[in-house]
Amino acid sequence: MTVISKLKQAAAKPKGRPGPRILTVKDAWYLTPNMIRVTFAGPELDGFPEGREGANCKIMLPNDGEDRTAFVDRLEKGPPPPRRTYTVRSYDAINGEMSIDFVAHGDNGPASKWASHAKAGDFLAFLGPSLPKVVDFSADWYLVAADPSAIPVAAVTLEAMPRDAKGVAIFEVTSIEDKQDIHAPEGVEIHWLVQPDPQSASTAQEDFIRAIPWPEGRVQTCIAGESGVVKSLRAFLHQEKRLPRSDTYISGYWKIGLIEDEHQKVKRAEAD
Repeated sequence: MTVISKLKQAAAKPKGRPGPRILTVKDAWYLTPNMIRVTFAGPELDGFPEGREGANCKIMLPNDGEDRTAFVDRLEKGPPPPRRTYTVRSYDAINGEMSIDFVAHGDNGPASKWASHAKAGDFLAFLGPSLPKVVDFSADWYLVAADPSAIPVAAVTLEAMPRDAKGVAIFEVTSIEDKQDIHAPEGVEIHWLVQPDPQSASTAQEDFIRAIPWPEGRVQTCIAGESGVVKSLRAFLHQEKRLPRSDTYISGYWKIGLIEDEHQKVKRAEAD
């Protein structure tokens, strides 16, 4: 059985759910000292939906030294490879290229380990993407906040805003060298806060947001990152500022001390 036929078999899902694409790395580089951008290209991206920048996706990672044939076979038969949630940073339909940004924290975690060693020709499995998180831009003022895990969704949101949009964006990063060039509207003030130890609880974003003179009119948000920070900001926005939930995208992407599988279990339990 060929690799292609095995992939087609592995892609078979109940209820017509599409199976994984095996994506091939075109290039990988350090965008900043603590962020790696990986660009994928190849025929596996044929039919990739446009307009999904900022959407969630799932990636599944091969073992060290595992070749493509063995990986496809494992997708079909198990055991399942490590699975992690990421964000589509960009998609170029003309050139058939898609990029995902990875927070670089060495070999601590399968995704960071994979990305830190990624080179042209490497591969992973990709499921998704979902729909973008923020698509309606009709507010008078915007509040965007993110730590490194959520910079991609925040950056995409800023880049998609009307060019006359006004607001504030706060990015909490590991070092000042982790600042990125983001094509935000001129009326959105961007602030970079440094938190050298992401594994330590931080109130820097909340402190900053509480100190902002609150604007009049309709406010929309795009806020994501560590769950403890997000929980406090959600309470502030919903309970104190009375923002409607329909105007507030705010999501915990990870939690200090937990791997993704553990964090997802906590989120499901809290939602019950």
